[in-house]
Amino acid sequence: MNRTVLWVVPIVVVAAGVAGYLLWQQTREAAPKPEPQRVEAPPAAPAEPAEPQVRHPIEQARPQAQEQPADAAPLPPLAESDQLVQDALTSLIGADSVRTFLNVDGFVRRVVVTVDNLPRKKVALRQWPVQPTAERFLTAGKDDEVSLDPSNARRYAPFVQLVESVDTGKAVALYVRFYPLFQRAYADLGYPDHYFNDRLVEVIDHLLATPTVTGPVKLARPWVLYEYADPALESRSAGQKILIRMGPDNAARLKAKLREIRKQITGITLKE
Repeated sequence: MNRTVLWVVPIVVVAAGVAGYLLWQQTREAAPKPEPQRVEAPPAAPAEPAEPQVRHPIEQARPQAQEQPADAAPLPPLAESDQLVQDALTSLIGADSVRTFLNVDGFVRRVVVTVDNLPRKKVALRQWPVQPTAERFLTAGKDDEVSLDPSNARRYAPFVQLVESVDTGKAVALYVRFYPLFQRAYADLGYPDHYFNDRLVEVIDHLLATPTVTGPVKLARPWVLYEYADPALESRSAGQKILIRMGPDNAARLKAKLREIRKQITGITLKE
């Protein structure tokens, strides 16, 4: 009740009559009813950006990879990591192989850029972490019957042999050790909210899906460079085209190594 009601109630009690009751009733009806108190809801807190879902955390690779020494030094910044990475690569494959096959300046960035580009139509060749093959690209036939020369696969044999000779566990151990550098390079590439190991597994799966092409691989030359005459092959990614160009034997050997690496960094064995 408001103050008017409280003043009228004693009159009702004293008069105890109809007039007094009517007066009280009239006053009660005339008194303004208090408006219900409005309780405003607190403003909604701004939604926090969702954390990127990591499908293949690098921590799951640690049990399969060779254990790192307990006294391993902290990693330098990415821009200052070339010498440390080069030393690690030298310990893995030897100084001669490093000089012959790899571009070690900015190696981590080169790997990240190349991995990200392989499922695309084009790759940035100037960013490749490996040296180009020394021999010339070989073709067979002439005029409108040009095909990929099977002996062209020999150009890639030394590199394939090197890849096969690398101890997968030791290679993955180095990858795990240097993973913060790879992640930093991937963020700098324009993916601050993505996880490089997820991208690596995705690209490995993409390369493993490359079809095995046997028999003559026909080529076309509409401009300066050769292309696959089969539109289905020409429409494939840069990475899959590279495997096809290497020949079925080299491609099968590299796929076997990719399966080993994938198992090491995910703990999952793929069915062939």
